[in-house]
Amino acid sequence: QVQLVESGGGLAQPGGSLRLSCAASGRTFDRYNLGWFRQRPGKEREFVASISWLGSTYYTESVQGRFTISRDNAKSTLYLRMNSLKPEDTALYYCAKLRGAVLTRAAYDYDYWGQGTQVTVSS
Repeated sequence: QVQLVESGGGLAQPGGSLRLSCAASGRTFDRYNLGWFRQRPGKEREFVASISWLGSTYYTESVQGRFTISRDNAKSTLYLRMNSLKPEDTALYYCAKLRGAVLTRAAYDYDYWGQGTQVTVSS
């Protein structure tokens, strides 16, 4: 069983920054492939970014160049650094563990999810 707990959400101004964290349980965190998703009001859950256990990363186009996904295996923690935030980034952000070995953007390929952390971008 894997438990994922997100933190770091909050209110930010447009153009501001936030860093989300996702603390994971499990003794093989360094072998997990992981991702971030978000769900905006009235929208379906959507892929944001993923990172392999080797450190390869993959981003959705709308956050490319603004968000950075990273991991600290010693702390069993996944991060999402979000810069140049826009009001349309307002969403509930989830971290998730990928079931397989290939990075994908499909939510059904992820088998464990956190409870989410709210990010609100507003002036």
